[in-house]
Amino acid sequence: MLRTVTATRYVTPLREGGSLPGLMEADDLGTYVVKYVGAGQGRKTLIAEIVCAGLARAIGLRVPELVLVDVDPELGRSEPDEEVQDLLKASGGLNLGTDFLPGSLGFDPLAHQLDPVEASTVVWFDALVGNVDRSWRNPNLLMWHRQLWLIDHGACLTFHHAWARADGWASKPYDDAHHVLREMATAAVQPQLTTAQVEAAVADVPDLWLEGEDGFDSPAAVRAAYLDQITRRLAR
Repeated sequence: MLRTVTATRYVTPLREGGSLPGLMEADDLGTYVVKYVGAGQGRKTLIAEIVCAGLARAIGLRVPELVLVDVDPELGRSEPDEEVQDLLKASGGLNLGTDFLPGSLGFDPLAHQLDPVEASTVVWFDALVGNVDRSWRNPNLLMWHRQLWLIDHGACLTFHHAWARADGWASKPYDDAHHVLREMATAAVQPQLTTAQVEAAVADVPDLWLEGEDGFDSPAAVRAAYLDQITRRLAR
């Protein structure tokens, strides 16, 4: 299960993405990049982040620690930016934080070289979760202490945006033509990912974010549907 921390201070907005994540300090003395349930993409983005992080770690890839961040809407009162105020007001309660990696650099394929096995494993992982957001223009990769770290998986697992049409996702081909690691991914890899590991990744999602899903009568039923989709794609 993910740890829960309480936000103590809003530091600054991060305007690189469309959802306006914010850098926040918490009561464990940590600093986190926080994505909010009140943002335009909503809780589905946060669910995808959690599940994909668990799957990536299970096959040996590095993802910054994720935590649940309890946000008091009152933290927005002192913010001069009205957009930030509105976002914090709409995001009271649990949100998702990613451990801030100070001094990290954005991955540059012209400056950074990776081991072919690691590069191929990242491409394999992205094919599994349907990640179209790992291009040259927007790699969503960081170099920290000379190691590769994966971030920003909110655009993956697209089946959960339309459960009634989800069945085709498991067999949908993955197009890696624009993948930032395509030229480095020269090794033949077949990472071992078990059903139990997929279950563990899905189990990290809070029940709160699975409640009220159309077509399902409980969070457990939604978890089972995630497990079904991912394991069927894994089998291919």
